[in-house]
Amino acid sequence: MLKILTQTSGYLLCVKPRGVSSEAGEGGMPELIAQALGFLPERVFPVHRLDRETGGVMIYALTKPAAAVLSAGIAEGKLQKEYLAVTEGLPETSSGQWKDLLYWDRAKRKSYPVGRLRKGVKEAELSFHVLGRTGQNALLRITPRTGRTHQIRVQCASRGLPLWGDGRYGGKEKQGFGLWCQSIAFPDPNGNGLIRAQADPPDESPWSLFFPIESQ
Repeated sequence: MLKILTQTSGYLLCVKPRGVSSEAGEGGMPELIAQALGFLPERVFPVHRLDRETGGVMIYALTKPAAAVLSAGIAEGKLQKEYLAVTEGLPETSSGQWKDLLYWDRAKRKSYPVGRLRKGVKEAELSFHVLGRTGQNALLRITPRTGRTHQIRVQCASRGLPLWGDGRYGGKEKQGFGLWCQSIAFPDPNGNGLIRAQADPPDESPWSLFFPIESQ
């Protein structure tokens, strides 16, 4: 069942399950939202995305004006996200910032860290804080400062810390996927301040390694 956190006339905050597309298409989130609300799918407007295997909090516009305002705010960097990530391997420090130059290979649908700026290369930056460790796995809270394709996945993997279950970037585990958008914050399209929403991941692998997760 679709978990709806907040609904207004202009937008909806909900939790995307792992394995569901965040974009339009059969079985995608717009279709699931439309079914839950009794709408046509065309009335649900994606304004940002999560990878299919990544679950967590998302916002969808329910009107074209709201979609325009939200999309403009996202383009200006006003959508703030915090992720939880489970890594295969342990970071050398308990917190820090990572900066990289990433190249998105459209043919291979994969990002690569590179050594210099050139066509197709973009700067990527995030900050992280280790919330817990168990064996050779760590739980990180990650705040992206940029929004590059597969950014968290490749920035972790390039440091010998592939995400749990992320075979595309070197992960070995097979059950579950270690990335979850725990919270988002954004300016209300109607000008009513900053809207925040949060949802913890389900109590299943790999999150069950670290439950209960304390919100900080």
